Amino acid sequence: MTQTEAPRSCPLVFKGREFSCSDLELIREIVSTYPTLSRQELAGTTCELLGWSRPGGGLKIIECKELLCRLEADGWIELPALAKTKPRGARTSVPRTSRGEPQEPLVGTVRDVGPAKLTRVVDESARLLWRELVGRYHYLGHKMPFGAHLRYLIEVSRPTPRVVGCLQVSSPAWKMAPRDRWIGWSDKVRQQNLQRIVNNSRFLLLPWVEVRNLASCVLALLARQLPDEWERAYATRPVLLETLVDEQRFAGTCYRAANWIRLGVTQGRGRMDRKHRRHGESPKIIYVYPLHRHARQLLVQASSKRVGPEPQQCSGKPIGAQETRTS
Repeated sequence: MTQTEAPRSCPLVFKGREFSCSDLELIREIVSTYPTLSRQELAGTTCELLGWSRPGGGLKIIECKELLCRLEADGWIELPALAKTKPRGARTSVPRTSRGEPQEPLVGTVRDVGPAKLTRVVDESARLLWRELVGRYHYLGHKMPFGAHLRYLIEVSRPTPRVVGCLQVSSPAWKMAPRDRWIGWSDKVRQQNLQRIVNNSRFLLLPWVEVRNLASCVLALLARQLPDEWERAYATRPVLLETLVDEQRFAGTCYRAANWIRLGVTQGRGRMDRKHRRHGESPKIIYVYPLHRHARQLLVQASSKRVGPEPQQCSGKPIGAQETRTS
């Protein structure tokens, strides 16, 4: 079988689950779109997008890796080489160190503490600090995301350089009716172009940081930096940012101040819930930010043309009202 043909047994039944031809096409799209991901990350992303989980909610990573190996043996996909990983059960708990202890309040405006910057988390020291700060001070805590993601430490320069928060971007929600109506794409095009959207899945300013306009400034920095860095990491250039804000906790003021667009409210399910099994979760407000002036057209047309970002700029000049962010 060549890589352009569907498996002869499509739909495929594996480990008690039936995978339709469209499911298998999606798996191939995930593998081809993210060639730098490990097999573990590919399996996690596949489970999230296909809603393949256990009754308790855990993803079927082991079974999915077996499925990927079978599809590779059948010539349907080509997986990356096996990577060295930590042994199963290795410690990943949230550390508690002096670096994560509360500090003296930082009060003022962006002009007072700037320039602010986003530093990508790439080494072990930064990863441990990010994990500690999010684990201790973000209301959702630290959870290791599966699939594509980038993490940043938010830093300011004055009166002395210091870390003031954390940010994470990751794979987008599988389906969200207000977003999908706004874009205007079909299910087929959505499956093809979904990974050109990136989700701002964590945003934390530390509790002792009270700097006016800092949150909206950070969002502007993200819009400027992300397209190039995401493309270098995953060979796909995003054209739209999205986020979900818990309306019972936050008003989304910083997103509106940074010119994000409010599209509506979710139905109170998990963002990867394809099977309508998780009704009752807190509804979230959906915000998006186009990284290109023709973002919707590019998403609908399945364009493969490389495009550049057109974000707002971040300076010491007030952008608008600011709230402490912990989305």
